[in-house]
Amino acid sequence: MPLIEKSTYRPPAWLRGAHLQTIHPALFRRVAPVTNRRERLELEDGDFLDLEWSGGKGNRLAILSHGLEGSPRANYIQAMARALMKRGWDVLAWSFRGCGGEPNRLPAFYHSGKTGDLETIIRHALSVHPAEWIDLIGFSLGGNLTLKYLGERGGETHPKIRRAVAFSAPCDLACCAASLEQAENAIYMERFMKTLRAKVREKHGRFPENFDLTGLEKMRTFTEFDGRFTAPLNGFRNAEDYWKRSSSRPFLPAIVIPTLLVNAQNDPFLGSSCYPREEAEASTHLHLEIPAEGGHVGFGAGREYWSETRAVEFLAALGRRT
Repeated sequence: MPLIEKSTYRPPAWLRGAHLQTIHPALFRRVAPVTNRRERLELEDGDFLDLEWSGGKGNRLAILSHGLEGSPRANYIQAMARALMKRGWDVLAWSFRGCGGEPNRLPAFYHSGKTGDLETIIRHALSVHPAEWIDLIGFSLGGNLTLKYLGERGGETHPKIRRAVAFSAPCDLACCAASLEQAENAIYMERFMKTLRAKVREKHGRFPENFDLTGLEKMRTFTEFDGRFTAPLNGFRNAEDYWKRSSSRPFLPAIVIPTLLVNAQNDPFLGSSCYPREEAEASTHLHLEIPAEGGHVGFGAGREYWSETRAVEFLAALGRRT
């Protein structure tokens, strides 16, 4: 019954409230990049994925997956990479399609349930890196992706994949879409929509038949955006079908490796269905930790955030997968 009742996270006195805990790291934290070797991985479908490595000869490798409209250069990715490297891990951080600073080649870009690309990254890492085992860490959308991937594979998860950690994972996408449509979260939605609209305008220039720009500038919610673009581009009937089939929560019971999910109770992005207590209580592998505070991908402050220390402690303490 790995439901962690008492989290050790306590925010500093000056960092109070969900929005400050979410916004402060995004705006004010600065982390020098530590993944310094870049690689472009060509895909069978004609597209590509961009990778960033640190190290390359160790026996432990961590693969890091970023959040919505993020990249490997996001501060939370580089800070986690720094903490891992300090303890002896090599690191591979990767860009979702269209998130590496260059538009991807195909009409469709990434989405919350596109686990095939994570599988491709893992298989590539296994083929070129000498690690004895691999750990997976995902943030927000990348956390949902990581959890869904592990649940989909279940007992067929590669034996070298030992442990996983997910922070601020929207494991019920419909619930999160509803949360982000609330008026108090408009600042986050507009930040996401600004870059997503830019992606769509660029895509329209190359694939006009796939992108109807009518009303694009007035779109303010994921219901509108996913219904118009994400769903049809990726073979879903509508936004609701996309959210249902791409959410990780239904896949959690099938996870067979030690996995830590940390979702703050005051996360403004997450709704009530993103705290899978029943699944954790019934599982011997899924550890659910719900700090009272932390915001969304927050858990600051200081040079090394609590989330980085917590992830490394979890990965190291459990030892090898049995």
